Amino acid sequence: MHVASWIWVLIPLAAIGIAPFKMWLRLKEKQLERQSQLTAEKTAQYAAHTERLEARVRVLERIATDKGVDLSDEIEALREKPLN
Repeated sequence: MHVASWIWVLIPLAAIGIAPFKMWLRLKEKQLERQSQLTAEKTAQYAAHTERLEARVRVLERIATDKGVDLSDEIEALREKPLN
């Protein structure tokens, strides 16, 4: 048999085989989109957490460097304030 006679069989088989490949590509694309959404959400959460920690560190720095204030009174006053 010649290769030319198989061409007419291989072309339709290739066309049929492309459909599952395209479905697989769409699935992978959706998975990547979802993963990037989750990454963006986690990044926002980490940024908010870091911001809260930085605010707390600024308060501690202010307490540690303010020599004219009674330390225990300052700590108690800060405990009563809600953190943003």
